[in-house]
Amino acid sequence: MRDYEVAFIAHPEVNEQALAALTEKVQGWISAGGGTVARADHWGKRRLAYPIRKQREGHYVFLYANMPPALGAELERQFRITEEIIRFLITLGEPPAPAAPAAGAAQPAVSAADAERSAADKPGET
Repeated sequence: MRDYEVAFIAHPEVNEQALAALTEKVQGWISAGGGTVARADHWGKRRLAYPIRKQREGHYVFLYANMPPALGAELERQFRITEEIIRFLITLGEPPAPAAPAAGAAQPAVSAADAERSAADKPGET
């Protein structure tokens, strides 16, 4: 299972209730395929950069999911046959960032002898 970001743009004439139902339907497709949805973000109605299917606006929805790689093809098939969705994109999510060192933890100090040794090892510097 891998982390994915599933983004889709719904037709601008879809009302809020239909958009919520559409989002639930997409989450159901992910769950039925063996995945889980971690978070759903609704960005609302926004202007598109260029017309898509003669539309200048659309409802943006982003889902952050953990799902098997093979489920991506099935989601694409479902997105293509759903008329309310005018554009979609499925991308790999970024791996979690490594834990930062604690603020109180000191970095190992470099002794003066080690600094001189590393300076002597660099050729061309005098």
